[in-house]
This record gives sequence, C-alpha cells and structure tokens, in this order.
Amino acid sequence: MELPLSCIERRVRKIKKNIFSSNFDLYNFVCPSTYDTAWLAMIPHSKYPSQPMFNNYLDWLLNNQKPQGYWGESDTIECLPPTIVSMVALIKWNTGKSMVDKGRSFIHANADKLLNEVKDDCPRWLAIVLPAMIELADEIMGLDVLFTKSSRDTMSYIANRRKSFLNKEEVVGDFDWYPPLMSYLEALPPSYVNEKDICKNLSADGSLFQSPSATAKAFMAYGTQECLDCLQSLAQRCPKAVPQAYPMDEDLIKLCIVNQLQKLGLGEYFMGEIEILLTKVYRNYSKEQNSRVQPLNMNALQLQKDSLAFELLRTHGFKVSPLRFCWFLNHDEIRAKVEKDYEHFSSAMLHVFRASNLMFSGEYELKEARTFSRKLLEQIVSTGKGCLLRQVNCLNFH
Repeated sequence: MELPLSCIERRVRKIKKNIFSSNFDLYNFVCPSTYDTAWLAMIPHSKYPSQPMFNNYLDWLLNNQKPQGYWGESDTIECLPPTIVSMVALIKWNTGKSMVDKGRSFIHANADKLLNEVKDDCPRWLAIVLPAMIELADEIMGLDVLFTKSSRDTMSYIANRRKSFLNKEEVVGDFDWYPPLMSYLEALPPSYVNEKDICKNLSADGSLFQSPSATAKAFMAYGTQECLDCLQSLAQRCPKAVPQAYPMDEDLIKLCIVNQLQKLGLGEYFMGEIEILLTKVYRNYSKEQNSRVQPLNMNALQLQKDSLAFELLRTHGFKVSPLRFCWFLNHDEIRAKVEKDYEHFSSAMLHVFRASNLMFSGEYELKEARTFSRKLLEQIVSTGKGCLLRQVNCLNFH
C-alpha cells in the first residue's frame, strides 16, 4: 500500500527538522562499533577503580546483545572479536552473567560455521585481533570461550597468520596501504610496544591512529593524558556508543549521507539540503586538489572518499577532474599493491567503478579506471566471498 503524498511530505519535514538542523551532530549518522565500545567500557574510573570510567558504554553493551547471543552487526566471522571482548567487559565488572553464558553458547554452537568463512584466507585484521581476544578472554579473565575441537585447525591457521604478520611487519612502518600494527595496540603482545613508541605516534588530537580501542589500551597501559583527553572528547561527542574511528573525516560522513539518500530514492525530497552539503564538501575538495595528489597518501579509505566525492559532485553539476582519484593508476607500485590485495580495496574499487559511469568523451583516465576496477570486482565475484559480494553482483559490467 502506497503512502499518500501528504504523509510522505510530513515525514520528510520531520526528518529535515531532526537531522538537518544546525545543531545536529554528524556522528549520529555513524554506525557504532561494538568492539571499540567494549574497550572503552573496560577502562576503570581513575578515582574509583572498581567502577568503569564510562558506565554508559557498559550499559550499551548490556542493551545491545543480539537475541542469538552475539554482539555486532551480523552473525558472521566479524562478530567474534566484538562478542568476545564484550563478554570480557561484562566479566570485568561482574555483571551480565546470563549474557556472557549466552555469548559462550553462541560461539560454541557457531564456531565451525563462522571459522569456515576464513579457513583458507583469513583477513589481516582478523588474524591480528581474534587470537588476541581469545587470549584476553581465556588467560587474563579466565573465560573459556569454548571453541570446539573441530575448530582447532582453523584457529591454528589464524594464529600462525598472526605470528607471520607480527614477525614480518614493523610496529609502525609503512602504513600507506594498511593500518599499522600499532593501530591494533590492544591486540599486540606487551613486548612489542613501549610508552615511548606510543607518545611518538599519538596524533595531535590524542588518538592512536584514530582507533578508539588502541587509544583506550594506550591509556590503560600508560595513563597517557593526551589519550585520556581524546577518550573524554569521544565520550562527550558519542555518549551512547563508540564509532570505529575517532576523529572521523566529516566530509566523508556528508558524502555518505548524500549517497544514502539517493540510494533510497529520496534525493528529490532533500535537494536543498544535498546542495548545501555538497557545496561544503566541494569547498574542501578544491582546497585539497593540489595538496594531496601523491602516492604517499594512498590508502583504501581515501580512495573511496575521493571516488565517491567525484561521483556525487559531478552528478550534481560541480566541475571536477577524474585525476582527483584516477591518479593512482599512473603509479605501478600502487597498482600492483591494489591488484595483490584487491579484497582490502574492494569497497574503494566499487566506488571507482561507479564513478566511471560518469565518463565524458575523451576522459581516458576514467576508461582505464573502469577497466581496472571491473577486473578486480570480477575477481571478488569469482571467489564467492566478501561482504560486498551482493553489491558487486548487482553491477552492470558491460
């Protein structure tokens, strides 16, 4: 049954009032990260160490376990780290026993199925984080997460992958391609990092590579004041739950808002608001155009932002050059890295392919970008894996 036009318009006015007012915080659009929220929930209060510093985050964990027993977005392999660390946080503060038991039951019942997703190809982040969370639960908190015997081979493979990454990579090193090991501080052995390393790599905002979990661990380990200031700022900005990164690129949030409105078919109802958001983005986009087009700044999230900005700005009549995101194709080292680790760049390649739909005559860079991204997306389809598989399958590759 279709809604009458008057009802739609009334709802649109309500949305505009709620989310496009001048005092609305962009962070309200960002999905919470259970994993990072749990790490902040574990921080003891400085004056009352038997209590959490951020009790609101502990409350959020208590109210956001899924009925099946896991924490996180969906019951895939990605829910294991947030589920385990949420259980650890509840055990730490002696609360939610029934929820911990339910989480243990979920892991025991589903471990084989979930681990089967990565038995032949475990993502780097999962290989670094999952074994560490199991160690945290089992050894430090005395919490047996009850992986089944049949899961041991896969867990052994993942643990060996972790060992390989820890042995081969520097703690900071070259992180133009991936987040550095130090951005997973909470998952690293204590001997890998010292206080000097932490202080040397803190951002001006006090975060450790914009990772709330790593920043929380740095504060718990060394009591670094800058980290505490950052965490308190985060708690004030996001009082309910923690995003995966903080601070975030607010222009990227604006682009995602516009993109989501258009994907939902609501763009026509928010034309004025979209124009205002894109004008603000374009102003910064133009300032950055000549300052950041160089290989040293190449990473998947930046490429995703640049290609999405190109797509939305060109769609709405702004003058933009394909070189704003196609430049990476002129660097053999970068091309080779993207081709080798195409799954890591899958979301970025999806946006590159979509942006190439807006090709003008003579824009050979976009033609090359289309061919390049299509090749990698077809590889994703051929593997039958990845969270973007459904979106990639919907694309027209012809």
